[in-house]
Amino acid sequence: MNPKAKLKEMGLVLPEVSIPGGSYVSVNRRGNIAYVAIQFPILNQEYLYQGRLGDTISTQQGYEAMKLCALNVLAQINHKIGFEAIEGLNHIDAYFQSGTDWDKSPAVVDGASDLFVKILEEKGTHSRAIFGVEKLPLNFCVGLTTSFTLKTV
Repeated sequence: MNPKAKLKEMGLVLPEVSIPGGSYVSVNRRGNIAYVAIQFPILNQEYLYQGRLGDTISTQQGYEAMKLCALNVLAQINHKIGFEAIEGLNHIDAYFQSGTDWDKSPAVVDGASDLFVKILEEKGTHSRAIFGVEKLPLNFCVGLTTSFTLKTV
């Protein structure tokens, strides 16, 4: 099944593609690798999930926030490259800001990992790294960067 059909089957719609907030491009293609700049939990230009995990944002809300970041990654890829060009997702770097005693980042990042595998199936398997940071832009609780291998043309 293709990614667009999978999204529809799951009742999901790709968000509007966000515009970079600085001097960079949202998708940078180098040869057969596409790098997607950090995506935040933004839904059609509305900023969501702002705060710290474990303080004002629950672990379940963090999961949903990371899922939204992954949807934004897919929106960028679909818009700039096209799903048909994807050979596979390589790696994700997940960033989070949390309260002092919160330590459930793998459960939150599963929001992105689970979505990628459900939508892209085998092509969505990936490695990942998780980074706790002091502060993310606009107080977002999470952010996500990715790299994809593209089919050679």
